[in-house]
Amino acid sequence: MEKIYYSAMTVPVVKNVFIASTAKGICMLDFQTSEKKFLKEVRENVSGEIIRDNKKNQKALSQIRKYLRGELKRFNCRLDFRGTPFQKKVWSQLTKIPYGETRSYADIARAIGHPKAFRAVGSANGSNPIPIIAPCHRVIESNGGLGGFGHGLPMKKRLLALEKIYVSKGMKA
Repeated sequence: MEKIYYSAMTVPVVKNVFIASTAKGICMLDFQTSEKKFLKEVRENVSGEIIRDNKKNQKALSQIRKYLRGELKRFNCRLDFRGTPFQKKVWSQLTKIPYGETRSYADIARAIGHPKAFRAVGSANGSNPIPIIAPCHRVIESNGGLGGFGHGLPMKKRLLALEKIYVSKGMKA
């Protein structure tokens, strides 16, 4: 039976962060939710024994703290995306969006070789199991509108503003 290790921390900007990983890497991340709700989502999406262990996710938790303080531009955690092949392509492409920049749903669709699938990209983006690390908040509408965000548009605006502040201060990678 696969083991899923989860951890939690409280940090500024996003409040509660919950993260789950397998031997392959981070498989789920959520914030602004309860531990009970997060564990329910983990059970629904990943089968295995769930164990609380902050040591197993220490690197990812540290990187999230650094990202939120403007000290980290790019995560280097191993990821274990669980989804359809199309979703995995979208989520993988999200990790290539540079810090402080945005891409449109259409840009992502073109980048993964499905130029007309921008609505499907939006759907995959909305079901991203590892937000922030796979930065779905950096995806916007072609007309410059924010589009959607599973954690609400105020949080999307906050994350984009955070990155803009640190980019304008000349933060190094």
